[in-house]
Amino acid sequence: MEVGQMQRRFVEFTKSLFMELRGRMTPDFVVEVVSLFFQDSKKLLNDLTSALEQRDVDFKKVDAHVHQLKGSSSNIGAQRVKNACFVLCNFCEDQNLGGCMRCLQQVKQEFYLAKNKFETLFTMERQIVAASDSIPAMEITSF
Repeated sequence: MEVGQMQRRFVEFTKSLFMELRGRMTPDFVVEVVSLFFQDSKKLLNDLTSALEQRDVDFKKVDAHVHQLKGSSSNIGAQRVKNACFVLCNFCEDQNLGGCMRCLQQVKQEFYLAKNKFETLFTMERQIVAASDSIPAMEITSF
């Protein structure tokens, strides 16, 4: 299968999945799920920061928080957050406090970048719905 065809199939699959999620329970289901992710993740980031600032760092506890954040990031599609968490897990395994602290800053940066992007997306959607009373359709573009 050629790359262009794989990319089109990927976009079609993503669109299908997004539309399926959108149709569940309430019209704002995706917004609710994403909002819960950001609320829960903000608490996890605070817990991670606190755990890494302890005199005797419990790297198993830190690792558990990171794995939780990595999993929920993956589930929501925040790939860059997930990838930064993966690196942070490696530093936890090595019990490298300096590496963990630096990487935590990267995780936070990716988290807030994703949060801002989702907020912008949802704001744009609300504006379109308010102006046209319909949910915007996702276009499939060719590569």
